[in-house]
Amino acid sequence: MLDGNSPIPLYYQLKARIEEQIESGRWKPGHRVPSESELGEIYRVSRTTVRQALAELVNQGMLLRIQGKGTFVAEPRIQQRLSQLTSFTQDMQARGKQPDSQVLRLELASPSPQVKEALQLRAESQVIVLQRLRLADAVPMAIETAYLHFEKCKAVLDADMTGASLYQLLQSFDLIPTRARQQWTAVACPGVESRLLGISKGSPVLRIQRTTYDQYDHPFEQVESYYRGDRYIFQAELSDHHLAGGNSPGSGWFSGK
Repeated sequence: MLDGNSPIPLYYQLKARIEEQIESGRWKPGHRVPSESELGEIYRVSRTTVRQALAELVNQGMLLRIQGKGTFVAEPRIQQRLSQLTSFTQDMQARGKQPDSQVLRLELASPSPQVKEALQLRAESQVIVLQRLRLADAVPMAIETAYLHFEKCKAVLDADMTGASLYQLLQSFDLIPTRARQQWTAVACPGVESRLLGISKGSPVLRIQRTTYDQYDHPFEQVESYYRGDRYIFQAELSDHHLAGGNSPGSGWFSGK
């Protein structure tokens, strides 16, 4: 039972009880949580209290609501540090997951003004467009569209990129991704992307735009990605660079290749 005399709000007490069920492993990912009325009867609280507790856990990503089916324990989110430039393949393998990718588009195309500026291209240049659906343990995680400098990355056109790591391929041709500049925007997932990711249209996703540089500090890649908001947590370590002698360990970039 919950303690009605405690200064801790009832909804918060209920939230803590549900978190305990999940963290202890008694409620595993995919487990259907009792309904609002069932939880209200079990803990003798109002549906408003139950609704508030569940809403906070959904917002935290611990629970997932599926319309017409109920509320379920969500799969643990992948925690990704922002201080390292690593590949999607490396990230998934390090977490014991099987990385994979499906090629949606691979062709030469004329770059947009934004891509042309980011890659410092001449007016007549073309780019390689590589669009892929990225998966972990067969679960869609992200859609990435990479615009690649043709002269630096032409080997990609002849490669089978299904399930392959782009950065590993480029490194075999002596192009080493060294740093990147990246920005994140929280958006509602567009219709086409939502179908590919297996989520509802309008679900929260992270739209990520990145320019990646090689070992000579030349840009070779401009990327636009949509990462599932219910599958990723991005982490950064921050410090005051004045106290750190001018060096901030919190600066860095994330790569999902």
